[in-house]
Amino acid sequence: MTTRQDCLALDAADPLAPLKDQFSLPAGTLYLDGNSLGAMPKATAARVQQVIADEWGRDLIKSWNTAGWMDLPARIGDKIGRLIGAKPGETIVADSTSLNLYKVLSAALRIVKDGDGAGRRTVIVSERSNFPTDLYIAESLAEQHGMTLRLVDHVDEIPGLLNDRLAVLMLTEVNYRTGRKHDMKAVTAAAHAAGALTVWDLAHSAGAIPVDLHGADADFAIGCGYKYLNGGPGAPAFVWAHPRHADRFWQPLSGWLGHAAPFQFTSNYAPAPGIKRYICGTPAILSTAALECGVDTLLAAEPFGGMAALREKSIALTELFARLAEQRCGEQGVIVVSPRDAAQRGSQVCLALKAPLQDASYAVVQALIERGVIGDYRAGDAARLEQVPHILRFGFTPLYVGFADVWDTVEHLHQVLATGEWREARFNKQAAVT
Repeated sequence: MTTRQDCLALDAADPLAPLKDQFSLPAGTLYLDGNSLGAMPKATAARVQQVIADEWGRDLIKSWNTAGWMDLPARIGDKIGRLIGAKPGETIVADSTSLNLYKVLSAALRIVKDGDGAGRRTVIVSERSNFPTDLYIAESLAEQHGMTLRLVDHVDEIPGLLNDRLAVLMLTEVNYRTGRKHDMKAVTAAAHAAGALTVWDLAHSAGAIPVDLHGADADFAIGCGYKYLNGGPGAPAFVWAHPRHADRFWQPLSGWLGHAAPFQFTSNYAPAPGIKRYICGTPAILSTAALECGVDTLLAAEPFGGMAALREKSIALTELFARLAEQRCGEQGVIVVSPRDAAQRGSQVCLALKAPLQDASYAVVQALIERGVIGDYRAGDAARLEQVPHILRFGFTPLYVGFADVWDTVEHLHQVLATGEWREARFNKQAAVT
């Protein structure tokens, strides 16, 4: 049985431990929700204040040139590119994840319809457990293009749908509910062998695990900036298109800043070359500047081994948490629903409660939060809780989560269940955001 002293020893020997000093974290808080909203870098407040006071307040509109505001989307895109296996000039920061998904999925469908799949490839395939915004966008586009969105309940169903009817396979590399990780390279190769294109959502991948878009020969990818990239609430998202596709089409939200020469103010649209055409409107400078601070916290790990070193620590943290949760809380009805094989798991571990405690899941998370242990809750399917249970979700950001944090989190969970404090009325009143 691992002890807290063992965990403290692991923290003392951790070469990545100094990276935690980059963040402003409240004393006494165990923050395990970076998979939903990353912690705030210490540099962010000063940087945003600089933009407000100096670049906007003093220099006003001149800052589009003098402070390089126009270059921010591409500059930060290149930094994110270093985390996801993209080359310089291939990634751009723009808009939201939902809007970027609309752009790339539209482009992928157009490529298929304009190619030899016209009239034959009419199916978009995704997982029913994919993040809802992805499914809603795909549902909308399927209707617009006269196609069908086909959802699978288990990954084992995907190979049977890789056929000559498939237009696009749209997947999130790491599932937001369970933490299950796809083998991007193998899945992409299988889709290509069937003549289909792939769209990857990296919302729970970028900054959490090593991603190699070129190595996987992916077609399109998008992701958000406010989870593992630590960009702040509502931070801009990013978008990537393989160079073989980038110049083949107009993306449908052809706004003025995606024009080849936006300041010529012509009445007709001429798309910018490459990924820059994926910009739609004027970037939100304050939040984009904040995002750069978040991305820089990950690049600070490069001297220590970069994403490979972060992944190694992530695996160690998540394996420790899963093992301790089973050992300490298994008899209280806690089960691990994330894959135990590290190769199939992202940087989160999801727990569920056995009957009759399943309906207590939300209250248990709220009791933990009051204790300073911040995870989150994701509702299951009430009609089939055995297959899709309520989830207690914990994200492990190696930049600021340590091994003693893992031990303490499990101890708090044990105490919440042992004392029954989750039964208190205030923990059972569900808030708007869970």
